[in-house]
Amino acid sequence: MMKKWKWSNIYLILVFVILYAPIFYLMYYSFNSGGSMREFEGFTLQWYKEVFQDTRLLIIVLNTLIIALLSSVISTILGIIGALAIIYVKRRRVQNALLTLNNVLIVSPDVIIGASFLILFTIVGIKLGFTSVLLAHIAFSVPIVVIMILPKLQEMSPTLIDAARDLGASRFQVLSKVILPFISPGIFAGFFLALTYSLDDFAVTFFVTGNGFSTLSVEIYSLARRGVSLTINALSTLIFLFTVLLVVGYYFVSQRNLRTKGGGVEK
Repeated sequence: MMKKWKWSNIYLILVFVILYAPIFYLMYYSFNSGGSMREFEGFTLQWYKEVFQDTRLLIIVLNTLIIALLSSVISTILGIIGALAIIYVKRRRVQNALLTLNNVLIVSPDVIIGASFLILFTIVGIKLGFTSVLLAHIAFSVPIVVIMILPKLQEMSPTLIDAARDLGASRFQVLSKVILPFISPGIFAGFFLALTYSLDDFAVTFFVTGNGFSTLSVEIYSLARRGVSLTINALSTLIFLFTVLLVVGYYFVSQRNLRTKGGGVEK
């Protein structure tokens, strides 16, 4: 047992080192005064100052956050509706067909999704920019939210809904007082996952963004093509720290929900 435990821990540590070493390497050189990633010459915050002094970059950051927040909120609402529609379909074949269609967008390559949206927006006449990026992000975020909510709906006992109806609750009250509180962990998980996917997405956004509008992922790509600059390191470090804050925030929200449920059971 000790050997298995040791090997499993060594393997886990090795995986985390491989995953996080490049990120910490990038973060380390974001404080380098030398201007390159070959040798660390001294500590400086120059590259972070350049990030915050770049008005165009700050506008792009704001655009990215607005797109991420709007798309995650809208996709969460649509995801709740979609998950409820799938779970309450009576015919098994129709339910499986809807689940398959939902999962196709998740497993499809981002390049194909991006190219498809580009063709669609061109045919329909939607100008590439804020609207096209928002619609594309909503489209690929909805299936993710549905997948996160469905397990919670499947866990919910039908007797809870029956009891609420027997007590005289309307359909809206059943939805707002019984169903939504029960599936709230799945809703929060879907929202945060949609938010992170939107913030990180490059392939789909690259296809549907237009001249005059950009997101952080596309901007970092364009900066990297011009040449290695430690401004990219500083910007990437800030994005990574923001993502960590989102994960920590989700952890505390989920822990609070668990404590609330635990307190309710004890009472």
